[in-house]
Amino acid sequence: MNYQVPLNELRFALRVHGSLPEVLALPSSDGLDADTVDAVLEEAAKFAEQVLAPTNRTGDLNGAKLVSGKVETHPDLVRAYEEYRDAGWIGLRAPAEYEGQGLPAVVAAACEEMWCAANLSFSLLPMLTLGAVEALLNHADEAQKQTYLPKMSQGLWSGTMNLTEPNAGTDLGQVAAKAVPKENGAYAVSGQKIFITWGEQEITENIVHLVLARLPDAPAGVKGISLFIVPKFLLDAEGNPGERNRVSVVGLEHKLGIHASPTCVMQFDEAEGYLVGEAGKGLAYMFTMMNHARLGVGIEGHAVAQRAYQNALAYAKERVQSRGIGGQSQVPVAIINHPDVRRMLLVQKATLAAQRALYMRAAACIDTMHGHEDEAVRAEASAVLDFLIPIVKAWNTDNGTVLTNMAMQVFGGMGYIEETGMAQYVRDVRITPIYEGTNGIQALDLIGRKTAANNGKTAELLLAEGESVARELAAQAPVMAESLRQALALARQSVAAVVAQMAETPESAAAVSHAYLHQMGCTLGAVAMARHWLAAQNEAVGDEEFYAAERHTAQVYFAYVLPQIQTYAAQVVNGGETLMAVPLSAF
Repeated sequence: MNYQVPLNELRFALRVHGSLPEVLALPSSDGLDADTVDAVLEEAAKFAEQVLAPTNRTGDLNGAKLVSGKVETHPDLVRAYEEYRDAGWIGLRAPAEYEGQGLPAVVAAACEEMWCAANLSFSLLPMLTLGAVEALLNHADEAQKQTYLPKMSQGLWSGTMNLTEPNAGTDLGQVAAKAVPKENGAYAVSGQKIFITWGEQEITENIVHLVLARLPDAPAGVKGISLFIVPKFLLDAEGNPGERNRVSVVGLEHKLGIHASPTCVMQFDEAEGYLVGEAGKGLAYMFTMMNHARLGVGIEGHAVAQRAYQNALAYAKERVQSRGIGGQSQVPVAIINHPDVRRMLLVQKATLAAQRALYMRAAACIDTMHGHEDEAVRAEASAVLDFLIPIVKAWNTDNGTVLTNMAMQVFGGMGYIEETGMAQYVRDVRITPIYEGTNGIQALDLIGRKTAANNGKTAELLLAEGESVARELAAQAPVMAESLRQALALARQSVAAVVAQMAETPESAAAVSHAYLHQMGCTLGAVAMARHWLAAQNEAVGDEEFYAAERHTAQVYFAYVLPQIQTYAAQVVNGGETLMAVPLSAF
């Protein structure tokens, strides 16, 4: 089936979890109202369904190719990009002063779910461009901003991030690319970068590469890394693409999925580049881009699983197989009537709702920290965003692989056949736990910088919010409220355990970091689903069938997803020392 945007669910999540009314009240949203947002969502849904979604299979079957030093993209995707650019979708959250739309992050996030579900490979091109825009907006000088941001915000030029090298993957302190000063004030950048998504293509007029490299006198390690703008084409006196820069693609990776997206090996041979900001601060500058990218990847993992769920649901309603269990009739029924199929579908639906709630909350934090007038409110939003980013990236994408496989399972043997499309979703989603920082790195970030470094202060803030929600829930759904209280108590125990372990035996803390991240994701998901239930119960106006379904979704989450925390909590308290006590010879 073709992708159908879950507009009602997105509207509900924007209001309840993305705090849309509060975001629209910010000074930064001046002139924007709920009706305009709804019109944007409607048009974005049409574009995702009618233009992007049909190219998903085309791109999978006709992946990017390297021919005579140029990357060829299937014409269907090129036309889709041109329509996407001309409609202004690329600049949705780009700054208005540089030709973007300047819409709130929560609205852009809802649209990004649509783009990623419609065609993940395609969505990576504008996502990385916007990440580059964010990095330059925060750290480039005004001349660089005026030169690059308007064309990038309009989608005429694209952007990339060039970090990874053959010897520098997660450990970016080993970056070896060099930047040597030139007489004209620019730098000659040399080195090779790998795994560069959309590093080369013929779709946009220019490509603005953001490249990490070292100056000749730079110290070793991360403090010696600087950030450079290295355009594919150097600019002429009028600011238009002119002479080809000395940057080239020397290979494309042959990947499990996202075939339409070229993953490039890029070679820089004394390419002209321009220093961004101060020397030695390149990694910090790049993290501005990476944090947005990590939020985007969390949306990706969620979105592919959402589309897979839609297909599984449609198939389960149509596929007739075996008689119903527990009845006397011998007549075969649609498989959605079978309890195990119902389990798989409802676990997918409930987990997807919680994932959407968390990414919406993170996006709302971006709007608050950039747009609120109160400095204390901005600071709190920044702290919450920092805590949520590794969870949204890792929990959503780990779940994304599990849920997408579960959707394939609903199809049975037919899901394993390429023609049903399910195999592509399984292949495509698998990259999301890996890139933009593997999920193990996200877990280490959560236990270290985001939990132990502030003695669990931000974690406690979020858990205290959960206690408030539990109190409100108790009057109407006491059983759910008690489950939430128990989950919050277990989370507090795990926070205390992680803080203590990081101080005493950091190796043990690292060994349980995956369990801790998943416990926190699952617990904060429960807080969100409690809010979800309350909103569906107390704010229901109009479509009672929809609100009843949302209440059922929350109940399924509490009954079938939340109990996972018991396992995670036990691992956090007891698992680390056991894992680290095993000698290497025993493997």
